[in-house]
Amino acid sequence: MEISKHIECLSKWPEHYPSGVWSFLRVILSLFVLPGKSLRSFGPPGSWVVVTGASDGLGKEFALQLAKARFNLVLVSRTESKLVALSEEITKKFPNVETKVLAMDFARNADEDYAALNKLVSELDISILINNVGQSHSIPVPFALTPAEEMNNIITINCTGTLRVTQLIVPGMIQRRRGLILTMGSFGGLLPTPLLATYSGSKAFLQQWSTSLGSELAPHGVTVELVQAYLITSAMSKIRRASATIPTPRAFVRSVLSKIGRSGGSSSYAYTSSPYWSHGVMAWFLTSVTGVMGSFVVSQNRSFHESIRKRALRKAEREAQKKST
Repeated sequence: MEISKHIECLSKWPEHYPSGVWSFLRVILSLFVLPGKSLRSFGPPGSWVVVTGASDGLGKEFALQLAKARFNLVLVSRTESKLVALSEEITKKFPNVETKVLAMDFARNADEDYAALNKLVSELDISILINNVGQSHSIPVPFALTPAEEMNNIITINCTGTLRVTQLIVPGMIQRRRGLILTMGSFGGLLPTPLLATYSGSKAFLQQWSTSLGSELAPHGVTVELVQAYLITSAMSKIRRASATIPTPRAFVRSVLSKIGRSGGSSSYAYTSSPYWSHGVMAWFLTSVTGVMGSFVVSQNRSFHESIRKRALRKAEREAQKKST
């Protein structure tokens, strides 16, 4: 107990250290030592969590881990069959957890879909909102060559969808004076990302919006956090093998839920966290050097995605040749 008190006091005394040393020490404490807020502080057992993009990847893992923590779940995503399968899996593993599902294509931006969601949640005690729904480019692409439909879908899903869902949930949280709004950000929103320009811009928008929202809602007892993430094994990233810098959804979500309220390696924005240890270290390093080497970081980012695009185009060409023979 005494050690934890000293550590907590140390985290409040940056004037005792040179700024660079203190900055790195704060990151280490946040990532490896200090705990996050208890999930129970946002709502009692039996209260509800809304998870968007719930049928796969991070959304599915958020649902499973929050069900284990005895929250009921509203699962929202495009494919009803996947939602039903996840609901059945949760009911089998956690018999005391209730689930509700809503199949909703965020790319449609249909008023009737949001009306259905509002009807579904209006009488529920929503303690946590997980804004996970999102879309990236199918492959890295120069902005001038970005298909119009893909460009529109990225903005509509990532930005408009997130805002509309949040606006439905926030009034109840304000009334109850508690709640957590957790929005999935990206390193693409932290650093400009050539060849993913529209996606990068959408995540940068969510960064500014989330930080602003956090300041607005803090006086009402509502916690807002944007989670900055590097790559994770998922259908969106098209990466299947985990590594030190590319965690599985399970490992990543575990880090997020255990570090709520801790900034991890994120220091550039308030109400923001990069809680997975390697992502946090990378975020700290990149934001520390980007003011000096901004053009260098962006050019390296461009080269990385140009390489991915070349490999993707070669793969598409090979597959087209196989179909033609």
